[in-house]
Amino acid sequence: MKILCTGGAGFIGSFLVDELIRMGHEVRIYDNIEPQVHPGGEVPDYLNKDAEFIREDVLNYDALAKAVEDVDIICHDAAMVGVGQSMYQIKRYMETNTLGTANLLDILVNRKNKVRKLIVASSMSTYGEGAYLCPACGPVSPPLRPVEQMDRGDFEVHCPNCGEIVQAIPTPESKFQEINSYYALAKKDQEDMVMLFGQTYGLPVIALRRFNVFGPRQSLSNPYTGVAAIFMSRLMNDHRPIVFEDGLQSRDFISVHDIVRANIMVMESEKADQQIYNVGAGRQITVLEIAQTLGRLLGKDIEPDIVGKFRKGDVRHCFADISKIKGNLGFEPRVSLEDGFRELIEWSKNTSANDMGDRATEELREKGLVG
Repeated sequence: MKILCTGGAGFIGSFLVDELIRMGHEVRIYDNIEPQVHPGGEVPDYLNKDAEFIREDVLNYDALAKAVEDVDIICHDAAMVGVGQSMYQIKRYMETNTLGTANLLDILVNRKNKVRKLIVASSMSTYGEGAYLCPACGPVSPPLRPVEQMDRGDFEVHCPNCGEIVQAIPTPESKFQEINSYYALAKKDQEDMVMLFGQTYGLPVIALRRFNVFGPRQSLSNPYTGVAAIFMSRLMNDHRPIVFEDGLQSRDFISVHDIVRANIMVMESEKADQQIYNVGAGRQITVLEIAQTLGRLLGKDIEPDIVGKFRKGDVRHCFADISKIKGNLGFEPRVSLEDGFRELIEWSKNTSANDMGDRATEELREKGLVG
C-alpha cells in the first residue's frame, strides 16, 4: 500500500515511517521541518532514504492536495506540540493543527483521491484532569484546580461535590474532555473533525489519544517537548531538573515503539475503524520519579529542584485506561520504563542537548502562566 505520513520526519512519525517501510509499504513523508523540532531547519539524518520526502506545510493546500492524490492510507501526525507555548502562540497552534487538518479533510471531499483509511494523532491533553474516585461520592470528573487553591500550596484535586481529596484512577475514553490549553483544543479539533468526517462520508477513521511518549529522536533542545526529554537536557548539562508543584503529579509514559505498534494495529484492523483509543502504558508514575530515575540511569548525582510553583492549566493526574485497545485489538505495551529510558540515554550520547528550559519558563512567567 502507499501511505502518506504527515509529520513523518518528526519524533514519532519517523519511527512509524521506518516500520511501514520495513513491512514493505511505499511511504510518502510530508513535513515542513519545523525549526523548533529540527534545529536550524535541517532535515534529520535519520530520515528514511527509502521514503519519498516532500518538504511542505499542511497549510499549503495545493501541495497537500498533490501529496494525497495517489495514497491509500493517511497517518496524520503533523502538528505543533507544546501545552505551555500554545497559550501564547495561539494563532500558530490553531492554524497548523486545526486549519491544517481542515485542509486535509477539504481535499478528501473535493479532490479526486483513493484514500481508504485515515488515522489521526490525538492527545491525552484533551481530557484535562484525568478520572478520579471520591470516597464519598464515587467516580467524579473534577475541573482544573483553582489558582487560589494552588497559591496556598494545596495541589491536590478535591471532589467538586463534597470537597474531599479524591483518588486518581485510570482515565477511560468515555471521560468528558475538559479543555485547558490551546494545544488541547486544537488536538480535540483534529480528533472531532476526523471522526465527523468518517461518520459523514463513510471513510474508516481512527483517533489515537496518545499519552506521554518518550524515546530516541525526541528533540532534547526543544523546551516545549515531553518532560522526559526536558529532564534529560537539564541533567546532561549538569543542571537540576525543574519540577513544578510538589513533584507528586503523575502521568503515563509510553515508549515510541509501542505507539508505532498501536498505529500499525489500527491501520491493519477493520475492528478499529470509527474508534477512538487511548494509547498509553496503563501505568501511573510521578513526575518526581521520572526525574530521579533519569538521574540514576545517567549516573548523575543531581537532585531535582522541586520549586513549589505551578503552571496554569497543568493537571494533577492523568494516566490511561487501555482496556479498550487491549480488549478490541490485543494491544499490550512491551517496553518497560527503564528499558525505554536506557535506549533514550544511549541515543543521547551522540546528540546535542541545549538546555533551553530556563528560557521557556521565563516566557511562561512573562505571560503570567506560572504561579
